[in-house]
Amino acid sequence: MQAMILAAGFGTRLRPYTLIRPKPLFPILNRPLLLRLLDMLAAVGCRRIVVNCHHLAAQVRDALAPYPAVICQYEPEILGTGGSLRLALSYLDEAPLLVMNGDIVHTIDLAALYEYHRCSGNLVTMAVHDCPRFNTVSVAHDRVLSFQPVPGARRLAFTGIHVVEPQILAKIPEKSFFHIIDLYQELAARGLIGVRRVDGALWRDIGTPEDYLHLHGDLLTSPGDMAVTGAGTRQGNWLLDENVRVADGVELNDWGCLGYGAQVGEGTELARCVVWDGAVITPGSRIEDAIITGALHRP
Repeated sequence: MQAMILAAGFGTRLRPYTLIRPKPLFPILNRPLLLRLLDMLAAVGCRRIVVNCHHLAAQVRDALAPYPAVICQYEPEILGTGGSLRLALSYLDEAPLLVMNGDIVHTIDLAALYEYHRCSGNLVTMAVHDCPRFNTVSVAHDRVLSFQPVPGARRLAFTGIHVVEPQILAKIPEKSFFHIIDLYQELAARGLIGVRRVDGALWRDIGTPEDYLHLHGDLLTSPGDMAVTGAGTRQGNWLLDENVRVADGVELNDWGCLGYGAQVGEGTELARCVVWDGAVITPGSRIEDAIITGALHRP
């Protein structure tokens, strides 16, 4: 199996937090999302992985340092999903390519999706599910009809995970900005894109601060149902990473995370917060429903 994680975007809906850290490096239960995705690929025996980067690229490169086999594809200019995939062709062989957005938290069975694609004869196989907020893909049986509404057609959500044959990517113009969906729209009109339903798996887009916080609330209050582990020790519905310092008289209410090396001052009250590595919270603070950033990163 070979795979590519798309991690170059600006994450504009998550500003100002993405001015500090690229979205794929946002911690999920105190572990950067990108590293979680790499672990998932390793667990299914993926032998070649490409990660592209542009926005705050140095942080992505640093995060990949413990993964010397992972290919870091730096893009001086944003190329779009299609342009990025086209550029990656030089690293790939003729096997199908698993493509995954770098901003989704999920438990989708990647090995099953890949094997389904290999047996299907599809040129492209998209993992889809019923998620009303994102249901924009018109489908019939196991085919994508269009990425626009089609009268009478079932509409489902694209998960941001799909498998594509490299010869399809060769159709994309080289070294230019290109949306992959523009090519896929043409293929769908010819009945050449298949779908595999992945309903029942955890899937969350962390596209906005509210989405990011809501995901943590669900993960921390229903850990057995979500099958996503965290870094640190549990204290009720709070997850405390290593080297955290919590002063006397601190109240940790509802749920939340304290990242590596975070410091919480005396008399502070926190509720429904995600505190990043190295954040320092002044004594007596009262903070709710917030992302609290810090400058320290786990060594």
